[in-house]
Amino acid sequence: MTSVLIVDDHPSFRASARAVLEAEGFDVVGEAEDGGTALDAVRELVPDVILLDVQLPDADGFDLCEQICAKCSTPSVILVSSREAADYDGLIDRSPARGFISKADLSGDSFRALLA
Repeated sequence: MTSVLIVDDHPSFRASARAVLEAEGFDVVGEAEDGGTALDAVRELVPDVILLDVQLPDADGFDLCEQICAKCSTPSVILVSSREAADYDGLIDRSPARGFISKADLSGDSFRALLA
């Protein structure tokens, strides 16, 4: 089973994402609300995948993605935002993330497709 860490500053989105992913067979092993707790959780939980919000209160998600990917061969990072991919002017394509899903489009299928 694929383990997932959800990193987002909105508790309601974390709860929704957890429900969606667990219903689709993913093992959500933890949640983090900001960049600092995310880095600690990555080290402690060693998830297979991180669902990472690009706008956190204490960190830029793109920078955090770079940090995580530079330090670890795993996990895979999937970026998420309430905005659309086009709003990020190529930053998604230049990041080491596996891809991007808008929060409105998060589903087991969209998540699985980026991991394939």
